[in-house]
Amino acid sequence: MRRLLTLALLACGGFLLANAQTADEGPKAEGKAIIAIFTDAHSGFGSQNDDRGFTLDRSYLGYQYTLKNGLEFKAVMDVGQSDDVHDYQRIAYIKNAQVAWRHKGLTLSGGLISTTQFKTQESFWGKRYIMKSFQDEYGFGSSADLGISAAYKFTPWFSADVILVNGEGYKKVQVNDGLQYGAGVTFTPVKGLTLRAYASYNEGADDQAEGKLNCNVFAGYAHERFNIGAEYNYQTNSDNVKDQDQSGCSVYTTISLGRKVDLFGRWDYLTSKDDWNKADDGMAGVVGAEFKLGKYIKLAPNVRIWSPKADGVSNGYYAYLNCSFSI
Repeated sequence: MRRLLTLALLACGGFLLANAQTADEGPKAEGKAIIAIFTDAHSGFGSQNDDRGFTLDRSYLGYQYTLKNGLEFKAVMDVGQSDDVHDYQRIAYIKNAQVAWRHKGLTLSGGLISTTQFKTQESFWGKRYIMKSFQDEYGFGSSADLGISAAYKFTPWFSADVILVNGEGYKKVQVNDGLQYGAGVTFTPVKGLTLRAYASYNEGADDQAEGKLNCNVFAGYAHERFNIGAEYNYQTNSDNVKDQDQSGCSVYTTISLGRKVDLFGRWDYLTSKDDWNKADDGMAGVVGAEFKLGKYIKLAPNVRIWSPKADGVSNGYYAYLNCSFSI
């Protein structure tokens, strides 16, 4: 399977680079820096009173170069927290190192690319600096991986995409064998309404590891004054362990009070089959306001609740001030 992905990457790369040969014949290319910093100040209350302080959640540094013939190069470094080291340390990863080509309704991408598993939901939620989208937040998949993808817009209201990646995310680039195959369809039947369904299968790395199936559906409606979205997610054999299934849903909305101020809210519910993950199952809620200070800075004071499913564990209450600086 590793050879298959390698050959596919080489073929995709050769095709994309072949289209770059005519780049100098077209109009002048354009490049832009990618800089994003997510930070917060927070405090817990009651039983969570000791959970307080300042956090530098994530920093993205990169560059994107777009040629007029539809070819695009993108490289992004991600500096953030890691479960493998102490919290005060930061680890740098290559988040994206990709080549993409767009022609009419077709988009081809290869390299360390953004995945399509929850990209639509993340874009619709639009507040990654406050809280990651459901599947990213609870470990259903990764936002980037090494592989190739293709998307095609058949009509103004229907598009489809396929992806073939390692399946281990951008922090573990092909540690084990096995691939992840995914496909999705997106419908926009009326203005503002987005409907999407996606499914992927992640092969087990060895005979003892079970393959993981991920399925999700999403519906969202966006108006100039508000938007509302809802998604349902299901995963079998989490961590490649048989019958470790989990599922959950997320509902979120944003209400515009003008060009500079939005109100937002979100509710998540995570559960596992036969309570195998009961210690981490539960409900989460967040309500707050977003203030846009000029073109590059956003501030979002918000309050949160975490209601665990585990017996004898109290609810957690928190106050946050999230900040995003991005260009």
